[in-house]
Amino acid sequence: MLQVLLLNDGLVHTGGEELLDQPGRKWIDILHPTEEVMKRLGERYGLHRLAIEDCLHLDQRPKLEEYPNHQFIVLQGFSAGGEDVCELTLHEHHFFLGPDWLISVHELPYPGMEALHQRVRAEPDATLGRGVDVLLYLLADTLVDGNFPILDRFGDELEDLESSIFENAQREHLQRIFALKRALVTVRRVLSPQRDVMGLLSRRGIPNVSERTAPYFRDVYDHLVRLYEQIDANRDLLGNVMDGYLSMMANRTNDITKQLTIFSTIFLPLSFITGFFGQNFDFLSRPAFFWMMMGSVAALPVSLLFWFRRKQWI
Repeated sequence: MLQVLLLNDGLVHTGGEELLDQPGRKWIDILHPTEEVMKRLGERYGLHRLAIEDCLHLDQRPKLEEYPNHQFIVLQGFSAGGEDVCELTLHEHHFFLGPDWLISVHELPYPGMEALHQRVRAEPDATLGRGVDVLLYLLADTLVDGNFPILDRFGDELEDLESSIFENAQREHLQRIFALKRALVTVRRVLSPQRDVMGLLSRRGIPNVSERTAPYFRDVYDHLVRLYEQIDANRDLLGNVMDGYLSMMANRTNDITKQLTIFSTIFLPLSFITGFFGQNFDFLSRPAFFWMMMGSVAALPVSLLFWFRRKQWI
């Protein structure tokens, strides 16, 4: 990240701070905020101390708070860089929106942030030149749209998991189902309150947000609605996968029970004959009876097997 050192306006930007400015407009992006840096920014731009405290303590809920000379916005997004879609990284971004300046604070580098930096440098008039509220829209849109590929991966894995379960359900599938469920709950918990934030920014009359920019925030709101619907669709699909797993395991248990019952039924007549006559009965003195008993012992299991086959029980 570019490191800028400015001394002309009484504000020193060092290490992890980047300042992009147009005539009368500034964007200050802070990565890995420290108490010293936030204190200097607070003194220079009149940032509220409660908002500064929130920037130094992560795990804030998405929100919009109005202060005398600026708005404080908290937005969150996810990235999944690994092969496992459940290994999500939460990105929490804090924004201070002033009349002609925007300060963004985040602890972790976000993949889409560098692309936006390059776009602002390449097209300053079309981005920062249109107003800092437009830049806030671009940042919010980048955070929100980055969740679509993640949810698409969720949907693809759920479909593959469903096919694998119907082919051969394994115990590992149940563990994966619960892992996907926990990840979806986390995504839903983070993205749900951001709809309210975008709804507030899309209203007319919000300080530092012009009327021409409000429709752009409504577009981000629509994207969040689509994400929420996609989350609900994945949760329904996850429920179907769980039901399919339980059904397959129940069918497997029924098949095992049926096979054991068939074996017991086949050997039941043999057990009855053995128990009725006992081991002291003299079969050899009665050859005809002996061969009749042997024929019955051989014929009964075979007859039962054919009967079960005809009934399609096996």
